[in-house]
Amino acid sequence: MAKANNKTVATDASVDAYINGIADPDRKRQAKALDAMLQSVTRRPPVMWGKTIVGYGRYEYRYDSGREGEFSLVGFSSRARNLTIYVMPGFSEFESELADLGPHTLGKSCLYIKDLDAVDHTILKRILRRSVAIMRKRYKCH
Repeated sequence: MAKANNKTVATDASVDAYINGIADPDRKRQAKALDAMLQSVTRRPPVMWGKTIVGYGRYEYRYDSGREGEFSLVGFSSRARNLTIYVMPGFSEFESELADLGPHTLGKSCLYIKDLDAVDHTILKRILRRSVAIMRKRYKCH
């Protein structure tokens, strides 16, 4: 089966322009800090995925249905209410870290943080490193 025509794909858009376009100065500062953290964790440069996701690295997936695609290994987006961090393997393996992270909420693969300064950066880096390691073990990654 051919690769799916995903709505969210890597683009040539400027990550700096996206981050510098964040209106709130505190959120912009936090986005820059998260960008630096994710570059350090992945050792990959940031790439825009769609108009609003900053992604690091890539992985190729293939579902049992035969659907194939590619997405960022890990990433983030600045949303109206929070920073959304995309932790692709989900959170079942991170219960102890999440208990000590600080204020956050979760979606299926989304870690929502209203204030990056309010969470423990050491624990967040640990989650991100383990997430990337899990993805690299499960999928073909670039």
